[in-house]
Amino acid sequence: IGEQVLLKCSFKSSSPISEHLVVDWTYRPLTGGQMETIFHYQSVPYPTTMGKFKDRISWAGNVAKGDASIAIQNPELSDNGTFICSVKNPPDV
Repeated sequence: IGEQVLLKCSFKSSSPISEHLVVDWTYRPLTGGQMETIFHYQSVPYPTTMGKFKDRISWAGNVAKGDASIAIQNPELSDNGTFICSVKNPPDV
């Protein structure tokens, strides 16, 4: 609580990394409910502009090195839940 946390995500692709590579991070609270997209990356990072993670997520990855990690600032107990990292590098998914 109160310290930045790094959510690691690594990937391998059989296709060359291109500008078409897309990273999506989704989140569902421990209490259940809807999955929500909290971060999107395609050539540049697009952190969420709404919801509980607004202004608290930053890109910590390097797609050239197979890294799609993000960082969350000022984590709270209420942030606990399931975080899913999805990487698509067409035509490899």
